[in-house]
Amino acid sequence: MIHPSTALGSLLLFCLLTGSSESPKKELARPNILFVSIDDLRPNVGAYGDSIAITPHIDQLAAEGMTFMQTFCQAAVCAPSRASLMTGLRPDSTRVWHLGDKFRVINPDAVTMPQYFSRHGYHTVNIGKIFHNYMPDSLSWDEPDLRPARYLREDWLNRDGETFYISEEVNESQARKRDSLLKLNPIRYADGWNTGPAWEAADVHDTMYYDGAQTTLAKQTLSRLAKMDEPFFMGLGYFRPHLPFAVPKKYWDMYDPLDIPLPPNPNLPENAPLYSMNSMYELRHYDGFHHIGHPTSDYRMGEDTVRLLRQGYYASVSYVDALLGDLIAHMKTLGIYENTIIIVWGDHGWKLGDHNSWGKMTNYNIDLKVPMIIRYPNQENRGAQTYAMTELVDMFPSLCELANIEIPDYMQGSSFVPLCKNPDLPWKQAVFSQFHRRPNVSADGQRYMGYSLNTPQYHYIEWYGWDHRSGTRGELKGIELYNTKNDPYETVNVAHVEELQELCKALSTQLADGWRKALPDAGE
Repeated sequence: MIHPSTALGSLLLFCLLTGSSESPKKELARPNILFVSIDDLRPNVGAYGDSIAITPHIDQLAAEGMTFMQTFCQAAVCAPSRASLMTGLRPDSTRVWHLGDKFRVINPDAVTMPQYFSRHGYHTVNIGKIFHNYMPDSLSWDEPDLRPARYLREDWLNRDGETFYISEEVNESQARKRDSLLKLNPIRYADGWNTGPAWEAADVHDTMYYDGAQTTLAKQTLSRLAKMDEPFFMGLGYFRPHLPFAVPKKYWDMYDPLDIPLPPNPNLPENAPLYSMNSMYELRHYDGFHHIGHPTSDYRMGEDTVRLLRQGYYASVSYVDALLGDLIAHMKTLGIYENTIIIVWGDHGWKLGDHNSWGKMTNYNIDLKVPMIIRYPNQENRGAQTYAMTELVDMFPSLCELANIEIPDYMQGSSFVPLCKNPDLPWKQAVFSQFHRRPNVSADGQRYMGYSLNTPQYHYIEWYGWDHRSGTRGELKGIELYNTKNDPYETVNVAHVEELQELCKALSTQLADGWRKALPDAGE
């Protein structure tokens, strides 16, 4: 933790050294921060060993920075994951447990990461999805919720960037469906615009889709911020590869669907409780998928459709990669690349036919594991990887340390900066996640809270009854145990194997002991 006097002293030293010369000032100033979220991005990029993914720009960033190979989100759905990482608190502390929970209503006095950096001299700007889509949290930013000019129509202000298509026919259909939906219920997710096909491959310029348009805005904004005296913290949230997989045709053309492997674990985990699975309602509301069943049913998607959807996901990832590359090239032109901390992360994983399912919303590692890559000024060990277990909740304290700002004492994550200096450093004994299974999507219509513990060898999960009104758990309903060394795709729940009962007891105790006792220095 950086002492406030140290931070102040460093700042004063910078001021004394920079004088009035612009060139030295830019070299010695406190680093800028580019905080890049890529929605629904699992570690399917080249830097993580995916031989199919075409992601040269993310891979180049990894070659110049640190790649965290074992990073876990705290909840595998947007709102809880983002509320957690943006406050430095875990879901049971934010009390944001599912998609519709509004963290600012629940925690009106919360100090988010950009708020904290603003208080320490940073100019903070938000473009795209950093908090959950329709909860941009204007209080967090000096410049909140910037959008490309053509999307500033009054009737689109509550619309998500993921809902835009190129096809006029689709646009007209969306408008008609929205009118009907709003008559039934005027308050709807994405303001009723989230209808349409699950993919689109229009032969258009990158900027014609929303993510491309907001990248242009980000470049324009960076040109402006580069002239300011104070450092900036820009949150840039890409919407793809979230559904629908609507990106320019050239990115689809990069992939032959027959070359993309089918999911290695297409079945439900053997012996797993049925309530462990999500219902796939996210994919079900797109055109042509209204009929798909619950993953626990006999429903099986056809191979051609599986391959097409997987192609769309990869195409979407390559699209965002190209946009990020364009943005980084612009930063180099502006002369701000070398003095900017760039961190790229996914908010949770995503099933692409894994476990007979599509989407996130489970406690399985296919949904919990995410990419996290950082590059910063004067970094040691460029191009290194670490297999130490880290969590998204670690980003807040880590960026504080890199910016020479005092780390708030209430943080529930750990700064990973020591790992950047020594990737093999002994680190966390375990990482923690959870998921709230609601009755309307549960296979048995009941409500549960599942608590997940990942250690270097095992993944242990406990499921409890849950009182959502009081936010308290009831009786233990079931357990899961996976040997992630021998069974990395989590195909068999071995929690009830007789020889493993002592191990389950030990892991249960470790789960109950919580994240504090798993910290890097907990055993000292």
